[in-house]
Amino acid sequence: MNVNRRHCIALAAVLASSGIWRGVAAATAQPARPALLVLGDSLSAEYGLRRGTGWVALLEQKLRAENILAEVVNASISGDTSSGGRARLAALLAQHRPALVVIELGGNDALRGLPLDLTRDNLLVMTRLAQLGGAKVVLLGMQVPPNYGRDYAQRFSRMYVDVAKVTRAALVPFFLKGIADAPDSMAWFQPDRIHPREEAHPRMLANVWPAIKKGLQ
Repeated sequence: MNVNRRHCIALAAVLASSGIWRGVAAATAQPARPALLVLGDSLSAEYGLRRGTGWVALLEQKLRAENILAEVVNASISGDTSSGGRARLAALLAQHRPALVVIELGGNDALRGLPLDLTRDNLLVMTRLAQLGGAKVVLLGMQVPPNYGRDYAQRFSRMYVDVAKVTRAALVPFFLKGIADAPDSMAWFQPDRIHPREEAHPRMLANVWPAIKKGLQ
């Protein structure tokens, strides 16, 4: 079964669930002030940071500085997986009716050794579900460390490219570009070597800002 067929079957199952179709249909009517929904994990939930210093908080400041009217809804949860995001998305769409959905998930799937096919299908379903609700989608791609093996690392990175291609969603190829791949990369991370320090979050925002700005136009 190819990716498109698996995706369609999975999406049909989601829409058949009680109440979800009605919620997604309601989301097609956009509010006067568009909502920007961030669905992510600890990288977007300010893990280990002072409140208000993460890239999502900086995004809110950037939008105000650019005089772009948008309400940022940060629905990120530390430790969340693509399955967790998929389970939460329909209700979030119905509640907030976002014009733009930023999906920053998948990293914890790799840390837990979950099958790539599962992560890919979840990303596909989430992207299509958001689009069905009238939202544009920005996918934030991730990469795994070299110790995962070259083949796995390539397939993991390509997964985001494939989903973006199939759904025509906007893609930021590597959310942590200039941080995790910098010569002094460890200086940008907290002691756990997983979560970026406060000083890294302006770079993270710079990586995603062009796609977000375009998505809100």
